[in-house]
Amino acid sequence: MTTVYGEVAPGFEPVRAAFVENFARHGDVGAAVCVYRYGQPVVDLWGGIADPVTARPWTRDTLQLVYSATKGATATAAHMLAERGALDLDAPVATYWPEFAANGKGDVLVRQLMSHQAGLVALDRPVPLRDALAWHPMTTALAAQRPLWSPGTAHGYHGRTWGWLVGEVIRRVSGRTPGCFFADDIAAPLGLDFFIGLPADERDRVSRMTYQRPDIDLTAMPTESVPEELREQVAAWRNPASFSNRAYAVTRPAEIDFGSPEVQAAELPASNGIGTAHALARLYAALIGEVDGVRLLGPAALASAVKEQAHGKDRVMLIPSRFSTGYMLPTETNPMIGPSSFGHTGRGGSLGFADPEHGVAFGYAMNNIIGGTGDVRAASLVDAVRKSLV
Repeated sequence: MTTVYGEVAPGFEPVRAAFVENFARHGDVGAAVCVYRYGQPVVDLWGGIADPVTARPWTRDTLQLVYSATKGATATAAHMLAERGALDLDAPVATYWPEFAANGKGDVLVRQLMSHQAGLVALDRPVPLRDALAWHPMTTALAAQRPLWSPGTAHGYHGRTWGWLVGEVIRRVSGRTPGCFFADDIAAPLGLDFFIGLPADERDRVSRMTYQRPDIDLTAMPTESVPEELREQVAAWRNPASFSNRAYAVTRPAEIDFGSPEVQAAELPASNGIGTAHALARLYAALIGEVDGVRLLGPAALASAVKEQAHGKDRVMLIPSRFSTGYMLPTETNPMIGPSSFGHTGRGGSLGFADPEHGVAFGYAMNNIIGGTGDVRAASLVDAVRKSLV
């Protein structure tokens, strides 16, 4: 049995039980979960193995790649600039990034860019990975790219491109790269163990990712054997020209080794944030209230940040999704705590979010990616938090 370490406040014992169960039955190898309530930690747990190759244990300060949960951190940076008056979310992107106006994008608003409505999910000519990691070649390509649908008429998850798009706006407005802005204006004041662009001297703390293939490969099944509700998605996965595939093929090669030192050191503000579950929870706690004297957004700025901008069928994920200006909003399949929740998931189940109605902020990070549709780890922890609030 995996030993779990850390603390749980009275009333939140169901979260510990769910965390233990994730190791016993649901595939966790190494993981951590943290919950804040009204600005104070009430759950801070970790356990398992950080590196299965060396058997290095997961400790309080183990760092974990959280994939797209990074988007919530990057969105927060943009909203802080908006609250300061440096960025108008309802202005055209080209106001700050003139080259972006090419190919009919002059009227695309910053809000539309941040809420996955810009139609820039893919590139007609993918960029060599080395150039993409260098930043400017990718932003140059995106500025020149034609929209793949009329901006503002639909939404689709910009899984990879979102980071360069929103990150370049942050860079143009602040004069700093998004990773530097986050480090200086968010991580430092809050003492967050979280990086967008990992310093070389932090690499030894990072866990090693593991990958568990799904028991059943839906793409290899005859179409008539695929569950009807999944057939459209499976057909898209089989089609290299679909948005579902092209959104993750914006570099050459399309596959990115997120465990490599070069990728972890680069700034990919959509997908390579590396930190702790505690840092994720603390970040979101400081969005909805004060944490040790620090609050990231005032009430008016927060209300603007979390107001719904897009909803309905997602043109990339092909399922219903909801977005505010940069954050994911609850859906039937991703309820978080309730209607007021906002945050962002990451590949494999990493999750950071807040629920202002209940004063809750949540972070979960793990190193075992489970393929397929049966991963219940994050959902079981969120459900345990919800039960603890009763």
